[in-house]
Amino acid sequence: MTAQPPVPEPHGGSLRTDPAAPDIVDVVVVGAGPAGSAAAHWLARAGVEVVVLEQDELPRPKTCGDVLSPRAVRHLDEMGLGSETRRFHRHDGIRIVAHEVTVDVPWPDHPELVSHGCAVRRGVLDELVARQSARAGASLRTGQQVEGPLLRDGLLQGVSVLDRASGETYPLGARYVIVADGARSPLGRALGTRRDHTFPQAMAERGYYASPRHAEPWLEVVIDLRDRDAESLGGYGWAFPLGDGAVNVGVGTLALGRSTRHVQTEGLLEQFASTIATPWDLDPSSPLEPPAGGRLPMAGSVGPKSGPTWLVVGDAAASVNPFSGEGISAAYETGRMAAETVVEALATGDGSKLADHTRRVDETYGLYNRTARLFARAIEHPSLISELTRVGIQSRSLLEWAVRIMADMLRTDELGPAEAAYRTAARVVRLMPDSSTS
Repeated sequence: MTAQPPVPEPHGGSLRTDPAAPDIVDVVVVGAGPAGSAAAHWLARAGVEVVVLEQDELPRPKTCGDVLSPRAVRHLDEMGLGSETRRFHRHDGIRIVAHEVTVDVPWPDHPELVSHGCAVRRGVLDELVARQSARAGASLRTGQQVEGPLLRDGLLQGVSVLDRASGETYPLGARYVIVADGARSPLGRALGTRRDHTFPQAMAERGYYASPRHAEPWLEVVIDLRDRDAESLGGYGWAFPLGDGAVNVGVGTLALGRSTRHVQTEGLLEQFASTIATPWDLDPSSPLEPPAGGRLPMAGSVGPKSGPTWLVVGDAAASVNPFSGEGISAAYETGRMAAETVVEALATGDGSKLADHTRRVDETYGLYNRTARLFARAIEHPSLISELTRVGIQSRSLLEWAVRIMADMLRTDELGPAEAAYRTAARVVRLMPDSSTS
């Protein structure tokens, strides 16, 4: 594959940049990333009047690994985008590298998931899904920056919006608001959401490099990542072929506690790119565009996730998988959960239903996140990381178990070694007070 597929025009709904809107709509979704667009899609499919506000024009770049896991592919299929995903560059599994050993691990078999993933740049992907929400009937408005909440007696009743083209600000009322404005989440913060600093967060940076190996079917992950002082880091480096002439190269490290200054990430991307320059035939000093990165809260560390008239989803709720750093599939999932909760609240006239969203998210991810936090705490010691990677790379079975657990592809229909290992760890976590895994 040499080019990304074009994004189809919507056949329903609207893609608009004008601020014209009803005084009050059923639902406003803030942000047209994976979580926001998924929420809007499922709301519109249910016949709900929904307006999506996106501050940028689409497509727009986004710092990401540009990878869709089998879980994410399933969600796109369910949103009617299966024909599009088949046009993306396909990857069959993960190539794990450590201590000069390489092992190819195919995506695990799972009765509910496809056995492959995809690679597609986030700008293309987000526009595709956003327009799919418009096709379903959502009103998608780009260039509309949410300036803050509209409150009456402390209750959120809509948002104040800046039309970036005209410079005019206008109010948009809503019965419910879904906050999907990314990891920084200015609206979420204005509503009182906060990150628990005892939880882990990821620090990542990525760049695009030309490579003749851009069409390979394996995602390469280097698990013995080291800083400039050759100290082992909790994290990994990656080289993800995009199928369009480029490879997404990046590094992600795990930081614990409030301070991240002890994690030496300065120059880490260029250093890592230099270590893979020969096998990937790339020039580490010549990225195709300036590298980008940032911090990413994970493991559900942001809360509360619901209020009387609002819900928080995706990166704004720190839904990122703490084992792998992948956030797209959880964004699609939490966006859909939020939509289903709001549909029920609208149908019953009972706004207290919004509290069900927090309970559902905790039931779905709570134990998994706590188990991952225990793992994160265990690997913060450099000597332990080095030993784990040295032993792990020698065992295909162990690597297969790790991929199944970290990709959240555990099976419920049978108990295999990975499921048994995870359940053992989960039993330990259940017996421990929550603060012990924080």
